[in-house]
Amino acid sequence: MLKDLILKNRSYRRFFQSERITDSQLRDWVDLARNSASARNAQCLKYILSTDETSNAQIFDQLAWAGYLKDWPGPEEGERPSAYIILLLDTLIADNFMCDDGIASQSILLGAVEAGFGGCIIRSINRKKLSEILNLSDQYEIIQLLALGKPKEVVVLDEMKDGEIKYWRDENHVHHVPKRTLDEIVLKVLK
Repeated sequence: MLKDLILKNRSYRRFFQSERITDSQLRDWVDLARNSASARNAQCLKYILSTDETSNAQIFDQLAWAGYLKDWPGPEEGERPSAYIILLLDTLIADNFMCDDGIASQSILLGAVEAGFGGCIIRSINRKKLSEILNLSDQYEIIQLLALGKPKEVVVLDEMKDGEIKYWRDENHVHHVPKRTLDEIVLKVLK
């Protein structure tokens, strides 16, 4: 069911790095995004796919991980993503991607989860350096990327207490994510 996929679709930040994802799998997941809704139907997103270990290492070095976990610099070798999908805005098509990045990322991640993988949307990127590494022309702007792999961590949802939104890890390295209650976010039902 869709709800099961959504509940499994967490922000995973540690992976079994040796569990490979194929180029074909990445293409299939991007195809889900291609067939999803697009604001104004502009279809202004383009994608760069990486499963190559050398390229992945260069991409990894341009990322910052888990801002709330101040004492954690990110996944160590062996726990890093085995693939990346970089979302780009093609500025010759549009000057604004509107909400397309969220729609596309959710579609891709649901496809990954359905196949037994997981990922994390990352926007904390050294865009200038990554653009140089990728040899991107000025036509393309990096929006965000998806770090993908076979999850090595457990992520659980907790009820938010005292308005605390920060995720955290317990002594067993279980990642906890506080969520607001449905009654708190549904303001009104009009009848």
